[in-house]
Amino acid sequence: MTLLTGARERRVRTGEVELCVAELGDPERPTVVLVHGYPDSKEVWSEIAERLAGRFHVVAYDVRGHGRSTAPRPLRGGFTLEKLTDDFLAVADAVSPGEPVHLVGHDWGSVQAWEFTTVKRTEGRIASFTSMSGPSLDHFGHWIDQRVKRPTPRRVGQLLGQGARSWYVYLLHTPVLPELAWRGPLGKGWPRMLERVEKVPRGDYPTSSLPSDAARGAWLYRDNVRPRLRGPRPDAHAHAPVQIITPLKDRFLSERLHDGLEQWVPQLTRRTIQAGHWIPRTRPEQLAAWIEEFVTSVESGRSPVAASGEHAERFGGQLVLVTGAGSGIGRATALAFAAAGARVVAVDRNAQAAARTAESSRRAGAAEAWAETADVSDEQSMEKLAEKVATEYGVVDILVNNAGIGLSGSFFDTTPEDWKKVLDVNLWGVIHGCRLFGRRMAERGQGGHIVNVASAAAYQPSRALPAYSTSKAAVLMLSECLRAELAGQGIGVTAVCPGFVNTAITSTAHFAGVDEREEKRLQKRAARLYGMRNYPPEKVARAILRAVTRNEAVAPVTPEARGARWLSRWAPRALRGIARVKPPV
Repeated sequence: MTLLTGARERRVRTGEVELCVAELGDPERPTVVLVHGYPDSKEVWSEIAERLAGRFHVVAYDVRGHGRSTAPRPLRGGFTLEKLTDDFLAVADAVSPGEPVHLVGHDWGSVQAWEFTTVKRTEGRIASFTSMSGPSLDHFGHWIDQRVKRPTPRRVGQLLGQGARSWYVYLLHTPVLPELAWRGPLGKGWPRMLERVEKVPRGDYPTSSLPSDAARGAWLYRDNVRPRLRGPRPDAHAHAPVQIITPLKDRFLSERLHDGLEQWVPQLTRRTIQAGHWIPRTRPEQLAAWIEEFVTSVESGRSPVAASGEHAERFGGQLVLVTGAGSGIGRATALAFAAAGARVVAVDRNAQAAARTAESSRRAGAAEAWAETADVSDEQSMEKLAEKVATEYGVVDILVNNAGIGLSGSFFDTTPEDWKKVLDVNLWGVIHGCRLFGRRMAERGQGGHIVNVASAAAYQPSRALPAYSTSKAAVLMLSECLRAELAGQGIGVTAVCPGFVNTAITSTAHFAGVDEREEKRLQKRAARLYGMRNYPPEKVARAILRAVTRNEAVAPVTPEARGARWLSRWAPRALRGIARVKPPV
């Protein structure tokens, strides 16, 4: 029984084995062939296949000796890359005669697919290749050779590091023991190990054929690894565009393995993802989005390059939600993530403003962008938003709690209603976002990042901003506490503390203790002063992307914010003295 719901199955004969091939989607559409790794079967692709089937003809097959495909006899010598290439060509001819296919490989499926994409006899049969968690053995051999012949401290460290990660490869070369382990306690305990270590969700995967798949699949390593690493092919150049997706938390493969890959791949698109090795099961929505984007670009004749820019590799395809995205820092941040190729959810209480930001995000380069309306101070509104986002778009990778309001006035002029309003938006809005979206990040178990936009007012006291400063100081402390709590789950938390930034918050801020006419005058004066300072929100947005990349705890933005941060730590008395000065508005 297959986990690929609604799939059509066929048997494809290749040499001495029969392969079990599953198909979904319209055969008239471009064909995407999914090749699984070790010790998996084709069912590892079930969630990705179902997501892609609406746009493509999706094919997944059990590699020889795995799942419902038959095994070669004898096993020794039956799993060479040459024979695996025969298998691929037989499948491609059966499911897409005369038309090239788009390859996607994970783990040993990727190792195989590198062979398919670099040998002469498959040229013209492959339209594109998406690789994840599996290097070309030829490229790996050259990588090792360069570090042995031209050692430097860094190269030696890389070599030793990958050597330590490859411990399992040595064990799989031992006779008999791997087979006994997989058919015994290891095979029985493997699903639980995947759940605990890799955070793979429980379900019907892996299938009951795992012990025998893993036992036979050990010959993938024995037949290929040592011969190729000792004598890598000098002509292993890709003859199709390649997209490489690198999980940054892979326990088995270093991201440094792909250094210098451009010399082998003329058309290379790089992606990174904060996740472990088994990303087809833990991050299917992200991978499906990347595969669809890449295949579509190749099919349309466009250059298959992910979003350009400094952060494109880091954020491409990630799901980013920004509150208060209708204007100012929120809008600039949404567009900055969009330019890096992220999928953006623009949230604002103004539906039209959110829609404009979403549309601009798509033009800026977002893989996808949606507009949602919510009041961050309203618990029920935020709960509905969180449920909708999780159901329709997936678990958020990066949350930016940006929505906020301004409030100026002395403590005794600030009414309880004023306090409630500013705390409901500036503090409770952040609490709602962290609780509802952060919980789903934690439950997914694949990391993420939360950005809480505070203010330099969080650590810079002011006689004119007691309520606003209190709300932002609370956001800063909440961020520090949450960072400590979530660090062990791979979720970073950053408090961003801008200074004077030219946004609409000045013209909409409330001034306590004055009449409406005076408030409008003060709003105009504040907007004029901030306009003269003219620090654009785009600079804050760039600082936010940089802070997420570096996983910074606190990110002061603007010179005055950095200066106040320094004074708060090293000269607090001076900062208190500045707080007594009457502000110009």
